[in-house]
Amino acid sequence: MHNRLFTPGPTEVRPEILQRLATPQIHHRSPQCLELYAEIQPKLQRLLYTKNPVFLFTSSSTGAMEAAATNLVEKRCLNLVNGAFSERWHEITTWNRVPCDRMDVDWSQAIKPEMVDRQLASGAYDAVTLVYNETSTGLANPLAEIATVVNSYHDVHLLVDAVSAMAGVKIETDKLGIDFLLAGTQKAFALPAGIAVAAMSERALARAERIEPRNYYFNLKLMYKYHLRNQTPSTPSIPHMYALNAQLDDILSEGLEKRFTRHRAMAKRVQSWAEKYFAIYPEQGYWSQTLTCIANTRQISVADLVKTLIANNNVRIANGYGALKEKTFRIAHMGDTQIYEIDGVLAAIEDILRLR
Repeated sequence: MHNRLFTPGPTEVRPEILQRLATPQIHHRSPQCLELYAEIQPKLQRLLYTKNPVFLFTSSSTGAMEAAATNLVEKRCLNLVNGAFSERWHEITTWNRVPCDRMDVDWSQAIKPEMVDRQLASGAYDAVTLVYNETSTGLANPLAEIATVVNSYHDVHLLVDAVSAMAGVKIETDKLGIDFLLAGTQKAFALPAGIAVAAMSERALARAERIEPRNYYFNLKLMYKYHLRNQTPSTPSIPHMYALNAQLDDILSEGLEKRFTRHRAMAKRVQSWAEKYFAIYPEQGYWSQTLTCIANTRQISVADLVKTLIANNNVRIANGYGALKEKTFRIAHMGDTQIYEIDGVLAAIEDILRLR
């Protein structure tokens, strides 16, 4: 039996979107596929508030992160680390032998713009990696304020992982001066896992042209060459493209501001509940709009709670991530989820834990 997902990825996918995955196959170099790619592009640009190209990756978000790290650093990269996925940025740059340093902040604390300013003042860096919305901690770093600092250093590129924020939070890519903004579709897009998208600035494209390619599959210069033809360098996941195209229609039909308002309302509902019965893990003022990481102040067995919700209610939430397992649990409020569904899962938890 299917378990309704309230996990911070993968998220629940509506049956009508799943049906789009069953669209009969077409050839990836056919006119129909070129038309499909071309149809998707302006919709992604509207969602991301950009006039620049938005690439499609047949990979998880990690592939797009690797593309950014290996194509957009000429001198040295500063990795801002305050969670599991910002840690991944550092692992990717290190493993690919891209010169880099890390700036560590406690996982419960946001990265503040003045911290970034102090590091960039050294003149050592030409790129910064940031996770906007840490899926491991439910913490939203202050993207706009950090972008202002990075943009004051004219040659420093801002590379942003918006994996669990994109399509649930307004991100004005061009206005913020973001050079590379990426996400996978299995979170706030409410699509199956398997593809990622990334918007790329003009100056980032120019830098990718200058840098000697460090890889093939994630070569942004090659991707851009094919993008101009409404293609990808190698065979894309065409079923995912059909589903993405349909979901973008629905997102735009709902209205972007209405969608973002719905996400804020769901976040407020979960976070008010968490404050009443538990506590919220990250520092106040930096709580995510798409998922809440709840501190296990009652010392419950989170694993048992997850199992009981599945057995009794056919819904699934997430334990804490990595070192936060059993110390926290996470409830996603993103994608196509509605507030009445949030109320249902919270009521189920109350019943199981006898909180009423």
